[in-house]
Amino acid sequence: MTKAAPLTLYGRAWCHLCDDMRAALEPLLAEFGVQVEVVDVDSDPVLEARYNELVPVLLCDGVELCHYHLDAMRVRAALAARIARTAATP
Repeated sequence: MTKAAPLTLYGRAWCHLCDDMRAALEPLLAEFGVQVEVVDVDSDPVLEARYNELVPVLLCDGVELCHYHLDAMRVRAALAARIARTAATP
């Protein structure tokens, strides 16, 4: 199976919603064989300003899929579309 591009999860170390989203992502990561890059917004003032009260924020290919809570259907659709595009590219 073609692997999808990694997801990016912007969050905070002390954020329980971030922990919840990361745990909820695990089955999708296994299903699609992808990794998630976790970025602490508090480590970068630009990211902190951008995502401050929205964390956790999940992106795929730079497109925001969801924030606060995992939208599994949207994430699954984005990963499936990414795999289809990759498979169609010669």
